[in-house]
Amino acid sequence: MAEERIYTIPLRKAFMKAPSYKRSAKAISAIRKFLIKHMKTEDVKIGKYLNLEIFKHGRKNPPPRVKVKAVKDKIKVKDKEVEIVKAELIDAPVEKEERKQEIKKEEKVAEIKETEENMEKLEKEKKEVLEHAALIKKERKTKSFMDKTKPTQEQKISGIIGSTGK
Repeated sequence: MAEERIYTIPLRKAFMKAPSYKRSAKAISAIRKFLIKHMKTEDVKIGKYLNLEIFKHGRKNPPPRVKVKAVKDKIKVKDKEVEIVKAELIDAPVEKEERKQEIKKEEKVAEIKETEENMEKLEKEKKEVLEHAALIKKERKTKSFMDKTKPTQEQKISGIIGSTGK
C-alpha cells in the first residue's frame, strides 16, 4: 500500500548557497535530497505543479519553503519492484493515470480509423486520376486518327482547284 506524507520543505538555506541564476535548480535538488533522506528511497519524481510553483517567479527567485505531499509507491520495472516517491503540491489537482490511459487508447483508435478513411480516399482519388488519364489518352488517339482521316483546309482547296483544272 502507498505511504503518504506531508512535508514543509525549507529551501532558503539551500538555494542561498547557489548563484542567483541557479537558485530554482538548486531548490529542486534540495527537494530531491530532502525526500531521499526522509522517505528513504533513491527514486524521486517531482510533480508538474510543484515544478511550476518552484519556477513561478523565474529561475532566480524560488519560494523560501514549499508544502509537499509525498507518496511512496512500488512500481514494476522490468520484472522488478522499485520503490518510487512522487512529490506534488498539496493543493495540486489529482490526475488519474487510468483515465489518461483510456483517453490514449481512444485517441489511438480514432487515429487508426482516420488513417484508414484517408487511405480509402487516396485509393479512390488514384483510381479516378488513372481513369481520367486513360480517357484523355483515348481521346488523343481518336482525335489524332480523326485528324489524319479528315482532309485539311489546304487539301480541300487543292482538291477543288485540281478538280476544276485551273
